Formats: sequence, structure tokens, C-alpha cells
Amino acid sequence: MISDFHEAMGQAWNYKVVLEEIEPNRVLYLAVPEDVYEDFFTRRLAKISVGRMQLNLLVFNPIREEIIIWT
Repeated sequence: MISDFHEAMGQAWNYKVVLEEIEPNRVLYLAVPEDVYEDFFTRRLAKISVGRMQLNLLVFNPIREEIIIWT
């Protein structure tokens, strides 16, 4: 799970950098399934990392096809 987190954060960082250059008014969200959010993104490392990157999260339930949290 930690390697998936590293990969997602790295990709999000790259998208964030490029988006700030070409469309600075657009808001980037990292979409995270609800179970992954509850299992991992509530941990201290994930919270600190997301906060320092100033990354917005969109937490969704893939079964109900419903957005749970926009941050």
C-alpha cells in the first residue's frame, strides 16, 4: 500500500506542477476510494503529506458511485 501511495503522490505532484503552469485556476483532486481513504489516508504520514502538498482529495464509494468527501 505504501508504494501505491508514493506512486499516487508522485503523479499528483507532477500533474499539479504542470496544471499550475498551463491552467493555474483549475483545481486538482486526487480521487481515492473510501476504503483506501479510511485505511491509509487517515494515518499521520498521509495527512502530513497531503497537507504539505496542498492536495485536494475526492473520496468516493465505488459501489454506490457516490462522492463521500471533497477536501
